[in-house]
Amino acid sequence: MRAPDWLTARPVAHRGLHDISRGIVENMPGAVRAAIAGNFSIEVDIQLSADGEAMVHHDHALGRLTEASGDVISKTAAELKAVKFKDTDERMMSLPDLCTMVAGRVPLVIEVKSHFGGDRKLVKRMAEVLASYDGPAVGMSFDPDQVLALRELLPSRPRGIVAQRTYEDEYWAKLTQEQRDGMLYLRHGFQTQPHFVAFKVDHLPAPAPWIARNLFGCALLGWTVRTPEQRTRVGRYADQMIFEGFVP
Repeated sequence: MRAPDWLTARPVAHRGLHDISRGIVENMPGAVRAAIAGNFSIEVDIQLSADGEAMVHHDHALGRLTEASGDVISKTAAELKAVKFKDTDERMMSLPDLCTMVAGRVPLVIEVKSHFGGDRKLVKRMAEVLASYDGPAVGMSFDPDQVLALRELLPSRPRGIVAQRTYEDEYWAKLTQEQRDGMLYLRHGFQTQPHFVAFKVDHLPAPAPWIARNLFGCALLGWTVRTPEQRTRVGRYADQMIFEGFVP
């Protein structure tokens, strides 16, 4: 269940090589271009549009970084492609747009965002897009069902679990206790059979990722590395970092 060597060969730019001081916003085309120029792998997030397209955006709702508002899933791909990032002339990309832009020059690490409702349309669309993409790319998700969907619908691509020690903070309050418990300790790993684990760097070291790495041969990425202390920690306990806020 080991990931390919190219996944850990170079640092991974979190949501692209963004730098708001230079007008480069996360997950926008400029962040992708900057990561390619730096020869970094690129981590991006994808969300489902109302008409079934995979769109490159982290938040479920528009507005934090964009001029528009409303839920991503409530708008069509055409409507979302018209959405401008704040203080820029750039607009949201679809996954096909991203693949065309990257064209295999650096690896893609694609996080499948989930509403935890069992809908697999996003992974299905991702599989359709990557079927004709020759470049290196992997998929990953916090949601065990989406990782299982990656295994079933996209078996030719490496897949990973995004995880942390606990899920009791406010961000996860929307989930049931059963859903949160289901993500603990990578316990769904025997079903989802990941090739790698992306683990919260501040929660390293931890037993579950240690076992995945040392007993089952999974590659281990630490996210999101922003400080020198975190960089030291990820170097000690993981195979590679997902970083932002500096250039390695």
